[in-house]
Amino acid sequence: MKSAIEELEAKARAAKAASRRMAYLSAEVKNKALHNIADDLLVKKDEILAANKLDYQEAQASGMSAAMLDRLLLDSSRIEAIAQDVMAVAALPDPVGEVFDMRTMPNGLQIGKKRVPLGVMGAIYESRPNVTIDISVLSLKAGNAIILRGGREAIHSNNALARVVQDAATRAGMPDGVVQFIENTDRALVDKMLRMRDFIDLIIPRGGSGLIKFVTENATMPVLSGGIGVCHTYVDKSADMEKAVAIAFNAKVQRPTVCNALDTLLVHTDIAQRYLPLVAAEWAKSGVEMHCDERALAIVRADISLKLVSATDEDWGKEFLSLKASVKVVDSLDEALEHIERYGSGHSEAIITEEYQAAMRFLNEVDAACVYVNASTRFTDGSQFGLGAEVGISTQKFHARGPLGLKELTTYKWIIFGSGQVRP
Repeated sequence: MKSAIEELEAKARAAKAASRRMAYLSAEVKNKALHNIADDLLVKKDEILAANKLDYQEAQASGMSAAMLDRLLLDSSRIEAIAQDVMAVAALPDPVGEVFDMRTMPNGLQIGKKRVPLGVMGAIYESRPNVTIDISVLSLKAGNAIILRGGREAIHSNNALARVVQDAATRAGMPDGVVQFIENTDRALVDKMLRMRDFIDLIIPRGGSGLIKFVTENATMPVLSGGIGVCHTYVDKSADMEKAVAIAFNAKVQRPTVCNALDTLLVHTDIAQRYLPLVAAEWAKSGVEMHCDERALAIVRADISLKLVSATDEDWGKEFLSLKASVKVVDSLDEALEHIERYGSGHSEAIITEEYQAAMRFLNEVDAACVYVNASTRFTDGSQFGLGAEVGISTQKFHARGPLGLKELTTYKWIIFGSGQVRP
């Protein structure tokens, strides 16, 4: 009987062999696999939900936080949304084989680039079972093999979803072994995966800061990771009041447990007296707890219906993942930019303003993967950006940034056409 390590090695070899065939697989076969996945998610919905219920009950009994429970939960509407995202990816152009940047040199050589798959992707992720589908379909459409290693807390859900992907890929004619799922939750297998650079070309960690830090520091192959999402919305002195209230409400309340939700609201002092009572009243309807600096607290404390807390130093640069937000009054756009530079995580930042110069300064000077003018940071999402789905939100600067879609899971090779040239 094979040990868990030997089984992992065998799966890695199978994925590597499959990746060589995937590199020249037709778009028709890849799209057929994705159509099969979308169909099977709906056909096998009850089976998937039953598996997810087991995970949810066990996680709940273990004392998992509300934010993590929300990420773990699947229901009919979420499965249907996942299936729709799969179909959206299927409808996108196949990036593999794209030829670009062609040019003719003085000696007649035609030189350019051709987009090719990365090879074998390794995904190590926590809690969110939808990641099993998102990473699989994007990897397959981009011509890659994939090795999936989910967390213990979602093992039943991930197992059911991985079987859907594997069966759908096989029926479409993809090579055997193209999708590998690691059922064993032993932490030692993560350590082993991170040392398998001969088989795995890129590792993608999805989860908390602890997992991301561990993978980044220990992987022997390139890592494509996102960090925490500490997201700010700055309400400038020229902001349209109605827009500013609606955007701050959506960014905080629409789904507070995710990385692109608002964490800190910065408000220009010239507009604070009018704006803060309005946004506080809207937030109060959903039970948002406001961690206010002294000036913000002085403006809103008269309303006894609000959940108010005096902000501490720990509230700045904090990803709340709940119905909590820190609030600070600032004297200028410069002060807002300085605060974001100090406490931002490079994820998503927004300005609400009617001044073109202020908007352009914000876009130019804020160093983040996604920078918004007059819109909610909740749009930082592969589906919302027209990518169909995403494998994560990268806060790195190499090799990709923001929502990671199909093209971010490819690389290129140089192609050169000659007519007998030799180098003098």
